[in-house]
Amino acid sequence: MAYSRISDANEITARYMDSILIKERLIDSVVADTSTELFGTTFSSPVMTPAFSHLKQFNGRELTGLEEYSIAAKNMNILNFVGMMENDMFKRIADTDAKTVRIVKPYADNEKVRDQMKFAEDNGAFGIGMDIDHIFGNDGLDVVIGEQMAVQTSDMISSYIASTKLPFFIKGVLSEEEAVKCADLGAKAIIVSHHHGRLPYAVPPLMVLPSIKKALEGRDVKIIVDCGISSGADVYKCLALGADAAAVGRSMLPSLEEGGTEGMEKFLSDVNAELRYIMSCTGFAHIENIDDRCIVKT
Repeated sequence: MAYSRISDANEITARYMDSILIKERLIDSVVADTSTELFGTTFSSPVMTPAFSHLKQFNGRELTGLEEYSIAAKNMNILNFVGMMENDMFKRIADTDAKTVRIVKPYADNEKVRDQMKFAEDNGAFGIGMDIDHIFGNDGLDVVIGEQMAVQTSDMISSYIASTKLPFFIKGVLSEEEAVKCADLGAKAIIVSHHHGRLPYAVPPLMVLPSIKKALEGRDVKIIVDCGISSGADVYKCLALGADAAAVGRSMLPSLEEGGTEGMEKFLSDVNAELRYIMSCTGFAHIENIDDRCIVKT
């Protein structure tokens, strides 16, 4: 029998996600409430936007895709994330009044890292962070759109965290050891992610999520999941296995490109509606009640 090897972490992740099934519990259940609290703020949903970078105007519209989905996040009262950009673009994001976390690249120019983090805080960011999974590339250290990346030590990350009053998010955590290290350094949130398959054969985030949750037991660290999240069912599975929230990603791009802010709002509303429906069908009235009692791994 021929054996086909699959190194694409995105395909591995999708297969694992689809192998998780859901049991019903209907009697005595109620219509669920999807609101959730993060860092003292109540959001309408645990569904979040991704930390996208460099989205230009779609279909000749005036605003960039980054601004359009940020406005949608504000209107939907969900937490917004943005990625690699210069300060002038972040100011435009901040001006949408969306509650936004700025994820900064691990630039070799360390002063740029610190400047972007400070600029975000000075301009009303909800949180700041770094995507550590962009440190390395095939030729050693990564180069992203002409920008050289650099190794980030524990001391460096600890100094970023100490420099801000905002919650600090570390994106690209994919092991129990790294999750514990993030907590030890003072991070307030981690994003369990393989950054759309940058690492061949990367473990699916949901496969490692329960052990990360256990490793962080008793630590005041929020857990967010991304990679392959495209539906309310996907979000539900993340929450059931230990996440506090989940970020959609490339699944939102067709709605954003075609419909702009309104398209994004419909997409996010549909994802949240399916999450609420599944919560109601499994007997969980509130986000904080969800656990793995109705999850079956095939």
